[in-house]
Amino acid sequence: MRTLKFIVAPALILGLLIGLAALRAADEAPKYTIKEVMKMAHQGGSPLYKRVSSGKGSKEDKKKLVDLYTALAADMPTKGDAESWKDKTSALLDAAKAIEDGKEGATKDLQKAADCKACHTVHKGK
Repeated sequence: MRTLKFIVAPALILGLLIGLAALRAADEAPKYTIKEVMKMAHQGGSPLYKRVSSGKGSKEDKKKLVDLYTALAADMPTKGDAESWKDKTSALLDAAKAIEDGKEGATKDLQKAADCKACHTVHKGK
């Protein structure tokens, strides 16, 4: 019986810690995957990014783009350097936030930051 309490108590504590870690990891997961962000922001007949970077996006469009780029910056690609990912996604997010805040010249910054080939060459792939 004594031996049992030395096994059960640590097992319960370990289980609790694993459960808490799993909950924390679930809370930190980005709202959208990279694939979802690309589909919602950069693909289609009139992509969200194009509307916002051309100055034709609505207030809701700008807010949605910031939301998508926030999730993109919180995610990690399957390929490439983490520092490069951080630099590229931060530039996108900062430019989108600047547009949302109405800062002059921000649309040019977003157009420059949204260089698809520069990002895909380094980070897209399996």
